[in-house]
Amino acid sequence: MYKQWTADMIPDLTDKRIVITGGSGGLGLETARALVAHHAHVVLAVRNLEKGHQAAAGLLREYPQAQVEVMQLDLADLQSVRTFSETFLQRYTSLDVLINNAGVMVPPLGRTKDGFELQFGSNHLGHFALTGLLLPVLLDTPSSRVVTLSSIAARSGYIYFNNLNAQIGYSAMKFYGQSKLANLLFARELQKRLQETGASTISIAAHPGVANTNLISRGSGKQAGKAASFVWGLFSQPADLGALPTLYSAVEPSLRGGEYIGPDGKGSRKGYPQPDLSFEHKYNDSTASKLWRVSEEMTGVQFPFRQPEAVQE
Repeated sequence: MYKQWTADMIPDLTDKRIVITGGSGGLGLETARALVAHHAHVVLAVRNLEKGHQAAAGLLREYPQAQVEVMQLDLADLQSVRTFSETFLQRYTSLDVLINNAGVMVPPLGRTKDGFELQFGSNHLGHFALTGLLLPVLLDTPSSRVVTLSSIAARSGYIYFNNLNAQIGYSAMKFYGQSKLANLLFARELQKRLQETGASTISIAAHPGVANTNLISRGSGKQAGKAASFVWGLFSQPADLGALPTLYSAVEPSLRGGEYIGPDGKGSRKGYPQPDLSFEHKYNDSTASKLWRVSEEMTGVQFPFRQPEAVQE
């Protein structure tokens, strides 16, 4: 059923509005390219506006009729997340898909504008806050979706509740795994809460396997070195294939929410999208619930879920 799903199978997306964080390069840009090719209105939510406009110009050269917009969003700055969300809500009354794609991978120890450890703060807390702030427009859009990108690194991830800000030590790879497990737990907990309130919005997690993107630049924003890129390329699949699980999560009508979509190849490293059941042991309701509470406290964002009776009115 799930074998060999490709971007050619994306339905017509005319009148669908989709936000992609980190849409100026790598998986985000490949995701945007496939979506605008099928007539979606795509908003590239990017930290670097210059790179965002360059990406949009490239998409318009490929697809002159494309609907593509660039808006500034720095996930490592909660005020930027609030400003983006307020601007979006003033401008639009619908959002069909929010794709929480942007991320940093194994940088040296760094901090967000709000003092959080950079990977947990950007990859998880920034997206947590963004989703919560955009929830009203998502709930107002029938059958909308939130797609959150995790990673196979979540397989070895652990939530260090006593050390979320690296105040008692830091390991770049362990904290990357923590942030990606947080993405996965957030996506599943969000689906649980949406379902409990009777919303038609669903939450799905996805991972690209091992994709050849510039994440290996370690959050610098610069292109990775030629040697590193070459070695990485030997073990990874192209970004357009790495984007397939995200695209599948965003448009496949058979999905009901709560799935984790990844490549179907050995070790989930390469291949075509399908539900990845190899991470089921990583789900823990109490951990997910605690992470949600802690994320609310750290970001100051609470999700405005509606009670079932309000939804049905």
